Amino acid sequence: MSAPNLVIVESPAKGKTIEKYLGGDYRVLASFGHVRDLPARDGSVRPDEDFAMDWELGDRAKRPISEITKAAREAQHIYLATDPDREGEAISWHVQEVLRAQRGLARADFKRVTFNEITKSAVTAAMANPRDVNPELVEAYLARRALDYLVGFSISPVLWRKLPGSRSAGRVQSVALRLICEREFEIEAFRPREYWSIAATFRTADGGELTARLTHLDGKKLDKFALPNAEAALAAASRLEGRTFRIADVERKQVRRNPSPPFTTSTLQQEASRKLGLSATQTMRLAQRLYEGVDIGGETVGLITYMRTDGTQLAGEAIGAMRSLIADSLGNAYLPDSPRIYKSTAKNAQEAHEAIRPTDPRREPRELKGRLGAEEHRLYDLIWKRAIACQMASAILDQVAVDVGVPEGDVVLRATGSIVRFDGYLKVYEEGRDDPAEGEDADGQRRLPQVQPGDGVERTGEVDRQQHFTQPPPRYTEASLVRRLEELGIGRPSTYAQILQVLQDRDYVRLEKKRFHPEDRGRLVTAFLKSFFSRYVEYDFTAQLETQLDDVSGGRRQWKQVLREFWEAFSAAVDGASGLSMTQVIDALDEEVGPHFFPPRSDGENPRGCPACQGGRLGLKLSRSGAFIGCSNYPDCRFTRPLEVVSGEMPAEATVFPRPLGTDPETGEPVSVRKGPYGHYVQAGEGENGSKPRRVSLPRRDDPMAIMLDRALALLALPRELGPDPDSGQMITAGIGRYGPYLKLGNAFKSLPPDEDVLTVGMNRACELLADRKGARGSEPLRELGTHPKDGSAVAVYKGRFGPYVRHGKVMASLPKSQEVDSLTLETAVALVDAKAAKGKGSSRKAPAKKAAAAGKEEKPKKSAKSTKSSKGAASGKAGKKASDTGAAQGGGGSS
Repeated sequence: MSAPNLVIVESPAKGKTIEKYLGGDYRVLASFGHVRDLPARDGSVRPDEDFAMDWELGDRAKRPISEITKAAREAQHIYLATDPDREGEAISWHVQEVLRAQRGLARADFKRVTFNEITKSAVTAAMANPRDVNPELVEAYLARRALDYLVGFSISPVLWRKLPGSRSAGRVQSVALRLICEREFEIEAFRPREYWSIAATFRTADGGELTARLTHLDGKKLDKFALPNAEAALAAASRLEGRTFRIADVERKQVRRNPSPPFTTSTLQQEASRKLGLSATQTMRLAQRLYEGVDIGGETVGLITYMRTDGTQLAGEAIGAMRSLIADSLGNAYLPDSPRIYKSTAKNAQEAHEAIRPTDPRREPRELKGRLGAEEHRLYDLIWKRAIACQMASAILDQVAVDVGVPEGDVVLRATGSIVRFDGYLKVYEEGRDDPAEGEDADGQRRLPQVQPGDGVERTGEVDRQQHFTQPPPRYTEASLVRRLEELGIGRPSTYAQILQVLQDRDYVRLEKKRFHPEDRGRLVTAFLKSFFSRYVEYDFTAQLETQLDDVSGGRRQWKQVLREFWEAFSAAVDGASGLSMTQVIDALDEEVGPHFFPPRSDGENPRGCPACQGGRLGLKLSRSGAFIGCSNYPDCRFTRPLEVVSGEMPAEATVFPRPLGTDPETGEPVSVRKGPYGHYVQAGEGENGSKPRRVSLPRRDDPMAIMLDRALALLALPRELGPDPDSGQMITAGIGRYGPYLKLGNAFKSLPPDEDVLTVGMNRACELLADRKGARGSEPLRELGTHPKDGSAVAVYKGRFGPYVRHGKVMASLPKSQEVDSLTLETAVALVDAKAAKGKGSSRKAPAKKAAAAGKEEKPKKSAKSTKSSKGAASGKAGKKASDTGAAQGGGGSS
């Protein structure tokens, strides 16, 4: 199919919608995201050649680019209609550069068009006002990409050599990790402080009740810690016994609460996390679908404006439509006299696009029930309500404070409450909160009885004495971490979702109960970077670099000058860290993290004293699998403990390990129970001539303080044979592996349930468990997605041992961690299996590099790369190959 006009977008879904708007004279094709990236080989960015950069067409892009090239040769005009941000500008530039290099297209007519919403009016208006690709936005992208490459692939090889088990470092990723780690150190160093509060309930003459807290005693206002213990609280409470009380004062004031601005990218991620429980990645994926359009009454239409924005302003016609809706549906009382105009307060805000809002305010969420998925509908409802509320009248609240006193004036208690006099915007929406302030009174919305100064009141019931303890600062949620990054001006809001996902994928942090906890690996990486690359993980430095990059996009700075200024000092830091010995690294890390892992003990004893040998000093140790705490008298003393804070005295069990059990009668080796960084284990002997001793992890069901020699010897003798499988004849064995007790049949493994004993499980039970595994392997698909466009055969999602995967014929491709089964589309699934099929056809030697290229990045899918050997501090040789093979080093920051 040929057409005089070719329109190029990123996404096929977006393309289908736009093609319907434009008609038969236009053909719309998708690039499927970025088409080029820095290749995985030496010299992709060459600082010594004025930061020359090489680009390579991605495997996934080859087919769409081939189709685009063919269509471009037949078109009179080529419109680049990628997203209206810096990343979209970069994709348009890459596509234009690739096409101009093709035969016959060097002088093709390229035009750039942008629209903030995918509606017919917005698209047709954009097509009528094309422009050229913006060189300043492209240069800002080039600067960011070069910085991310140079940081990731210069620091990461140093990390691999100096910190075994570490994965990568990135420009923004590392700063976000530092925030999480430093918050954990604050929590570990926190010491709770006791305090008490006194409250009493009073009845008014007409039967009303109010509860008041003691605020003044003997004419002095009580601060938070005025009553530090039970004795002080009891003494204060006794002052309320047998007294006559009256209303001493009543304060009334009226306050107005204004609505929050409409959503930006970061505030949408924060609020969706608080109210909907969505991760930042989930939020952006759902928002993308709402932006690209859904079918409504036979017409595909975008429901929200572009979702990557840090601007809070709204188009005048959108404000007018919202005000009209408010007046019609709620009445003029809910409409302010003039429109509300918002301006972003975030650092480095670009104000480049509108805030996120519904494309048509009159398309209410209730009308879309059944036409959207459940999560999509919840997110649209949130966006719609926030946008409508931002143009509504303020809420009016009556706040009341009542002081209850005694005639002598030595005791005063206060009751507070508020009443919503006019709900205003609260009728539609109220913003959520992450962490209420410590000691915040929940009765702030309580209605108080009508009283006047001088009215008598009677105390009822007992005086309430409550004990409290100060609380440590809360761990970051996705919402609060995004807010903190934005406050510091670090990164771009559109990249936060990818950054948080990379930290989890690298096993630097874990998310538990929606709170970020740093892993040992993440802590050590942060300590290493603070010790040897301190300038580059400082909050101010990273924010200033963001400002410089924003200046490039605004035409106020030259992009290569920014790179030169950065690289000169950074490469010297890399050179210095590369020459460090392991002893220097361990000493620096021990000094950095030591005060947190060895806090002062309450008994005055040395917190670093070894509890096993009594003479050694505890300190940080490194092994291939990570860090732990060990004794300086190794190998004579083999005491270890996990990398964690032990407050107070050392646990009693720490002094008894290794715990001798006896001697192996066959070998004469001593057998003992020991505690390592990852739990308890049984060991026979100490190993001779460099060989490792026999060891086996202790199953969770076994008590390390109670296990006896006979059972320990049986565990050391594993694996054991149970018998041949009735179907295949292969031997079934039971043993203990990295993930605990298991059954094995051929190359298939099955974890033993917690209630099964690896030493006693029998043949019949083993066959049952293995049969369950076989049944699961051939189970029905979790979701049938449709048919593959090439051959018409089924594409479906199945449950696998290591998570869900897509299957097409014999090709199986694992789903990325960030991809949910319910939101997976056929197009995404086809791309996954096609990429897996193409990878299978390549040589095995190239497979690791391809895997690295597909690995998650801080900001967008990028290929791994190595820096030139001639560039100071850049990754090269074996380190560079490791970068290519693992995809570990990542750029951080990205563009919005």
